[in-house]
Amino acid sequence: MPKMHEHEPKFIRTIPSGDSMERDVCATCGFVDYKNPKIVVGSVVTWGEKILLCKRAIEPRKGYWTLPAGYLELNETAEDGAAREAQEEALADIEIERLLAVYSIPRISQVQLMFRARLKSAEIGAGPESEEVGLYDWADIPWPDLAFPSVGWALRHYRETKDRKDFPPFSNPVDGL
Repeated sequence: MPKMHEHEPKFIRTIPSGDSMERDVCATCGFVDYKNPKIVVGSVVTWGEKILLCKRAIEPRKGYWTLPAGYLELNETAEDGAAREAQEEALADIEIERLLAVYSIPRISQVQLMFRARLKSAEIGAGPESEEVGLYDWADIPWPDLAFPSVGWALRHYRETKDRKDFPPFSNPVDGL
């Protein structure tokens, strides 16, 4: 184990002055190391009546199907992040239509922003995080093999709005909390 130097911070769990939550605070200088939820951005991407799905090549849930989605990067808009994730995972060039849903997943400290989008062309392919990708009719979606509950939520919320131009964004289904 490396030897700790005098100038390296030592963090303690305490409630900082003016705060109400316990946090990691440097015992030497008082720096508060805030740990906040991750933001995930993704899309229900369509080509006509078909929906783009990606089979995960990475953990968690390797080998299960998902929508193109991933962590938002620093200095990136949510829409740009969702488009980047579609490009990285499915080599897909997409056009974001609108925000579909905002899901809160507190047990894993995530907020997920899911968009409705469409492919600019039918050209897709598996990126490094996908074993395979495909365009699926609603009846052919591999429901038992979806990677995460929020994938199913987003697909169902898309289905409810697919013929509508205007709707408020969805949130977690009551049974999903």
